[in-house]
Amino acid sequence: MKSRKKDNKKIDQQKVDERREEVLAAGRKFKYPLQWTKYRIVINTILIALITSAIIVTSGWLALYQFSMTDDMLFRITEVLPVPVANVDGADVRFSDYLMFYRSSMTSIERQSGQVDNDSNVDILRAQYKRSALDESEQYAYALKLANEHGITVTEEEVDTEFNRHLNIGGTERSEESFIKIIEDNFGLNKNEYRRMLYLTLVKAKVEMQIDETANKTANRVEKLLAENNGDYSAVAEALGSSVEYQDTGGMVSSQNIDGGRASEAIKLEPGQQSGRFISTNGDGYYFVKLISKTATEVNFVSIKVPFTQFSTDFNNLRETGKIHEYIQLEDFSE
Repeated sequence: MKSRKKDNKKIDQQKVDERREEVLAAGRKFKYPLQWTKYRIVINTILIALITSAIIVTSGWLALYQFSMTDDMLFRITEVLPVPVANVDGADVRFSDYLMFYRSSMTSIERQSGQVDNDSNVDILRAQYKRSALDESEQYAYALKLANEHGITVTEEEVDTEFNRHLNIGGTERSEESFIKIIEDNFGLNKNEYRRMLYLTLVKAKVEMQIDETANKTANRVEKLLAENNGDYSAVAEALGSSVEYQDTGGMVSSQNIDGGRASEAIKLEPGQQSGRFISTNGDGYYFVKLISKTATEVNFVSIKVPFTQFSTDFNNLRETGKIHEYIQLEDFSE
């Protein structure tokens, strides 16, 4: 009897197990198609994202490297993504720097496009400014490379000082807000972009001072000869010949004259005084200034300039030896 009850119980358990398996099997028919659908959705989403990304990257590449577009959106993108426009002796040239220089040059021209004779003239101007902007950005990239090799740095404080000096260019005290408005209207640049320009200028000036042994030796000779000749600038310039540039204003000029910083340096002196060596505001050489006479707003002075040449020589040699590679093709209207 007990054995029969046990067998019946076993049979009942088997029936329960079989029934449960039937229910589970029926449920799987609904579960697995749903899982497969979710899987397909994930795969499709990834594929769509990849295709969209590829389209965006391809469009951006074509806009930058094939069509040489310079619109504001591309400029902002290249400020975030440091894509190169060229390479100088192993150093990448930032596309954003090239566009920054080009746009700053073209802004005023494009706003006055109604005064340009015809469309061909506009095309020529654009081509010329693109070429100039690319050359300029390549030189600054090379300067940054040399600065890194020589351990040369430019601090935020130095950029601040130069920025504040620019606030008062022309003898007018301006607020920062009004100055930013001026550079936006005239150059199409914001504060950060203008500071970037100042930073690059300061870096290049420091590099030129470091590497140009000839200019440094010539400047030392100028100092020595001026001391021996009682500050006779004309005689010293004649003795040094083509290695220096002599200039006599021949009369009064504004103390705010845009001349590399000579007039603003001269106004600080008394008649007969000499400035000593200082670097030009655009970083292209050393100046020596002697004040002849002055008024409250004007100066009459003589000056000697010792130009920097080593950087340009080295850079031109890189171009001649094929060490500058440009990734965009610019139109040539030189003929």
